Amino acid sequence: MSAYETFRALHHREQPLLLPNAWDHASAAALHRRGFPAVGTTSLGVASSAGLPDGRRAARAETLALGRGLARLPVPVSVDIEDGFSDDPVQVAELATELARAGVAGVNIEDGRSDGTLTDPVLHAAKITAVKEAAPGLFVNARTDTHWLGVDATVEGVLRRCAAYVEAGADGVFVPGLTALDEIAPVARESAAPLNVLHSPAHPTREQLAEAGVRRISLGSLLFRAALQHAVDLACSIAEPGVEQSARIPGYAEVQGLHEEFGP
Repeated sequence: MSAYETFRALHHREQPLLLPNAWDHASAAALHRRGFPAVGTTSLGVASSAGLPDGRRAARAETLALGRGLARLPVPVSVDIEDGFSDDPVQVAELATELARAGVAGVNIEDGRSDGTLTDPVLHAAKITAVKEAAPGLFVNARTDTHWLGVDATVEGVLRRCAAYVEAGADGVFVPGLTALDEIAPVARESAAPLNVLHSPAHPTREQLAEAGVRRISLGSLLFRAALQHAVDLACSIAEPGVEQSARIPGYAEVQGLHEEFGP
């Protein structure tokens, strides 16, 4: 099977696909070695590692370069391409085509914007269609940020956008911030494509999510943020033996703040 077919099949098993998200080659290779059947990337990790802001179309080159490198791994790789780094569907399709040619299995494309609003669903659907027409062998995971941004954050709002994106050609739909079973279940049931949710401490168990119909669970920037915290804690414990390490993982805004304070 092709990388696309293998990746697609992973969304149709009894248990949801647990997709860890890497930020560089070493983290992706380590996750593969540990036995994960597929690896994704985290846009926050990729951008922050380069001293760039996430979600502001600043890390297109870094995202493409990493995708090309990770495609050499013997497992399917899905690349987070933010909103496609453009409002021009042709330019988004060009990026997707370059990733597909390199051997990437899928992309994640979001409708959230840096100003806290959502992209017009017609425009986002046009991006998805352009990608699928240019690179039909690419698994397009259409992300809607209704619950992530708190805009039209209802089951009905999610389903309207998911339906438009699936009709446009999306292979899967992703709703980060959707954590309640009484919302997850109807979205999974009514969506015509596999539902992806973002892992959250507020979530039910993986088994409960499977029963609710979830087909993929992404870890997002969690591993990257945890790695940063562990590295700092380890350095501090060596510099000051006996100092208790922090058990708290920095949040998204804190990591973004590193760019704003120290970025180029």
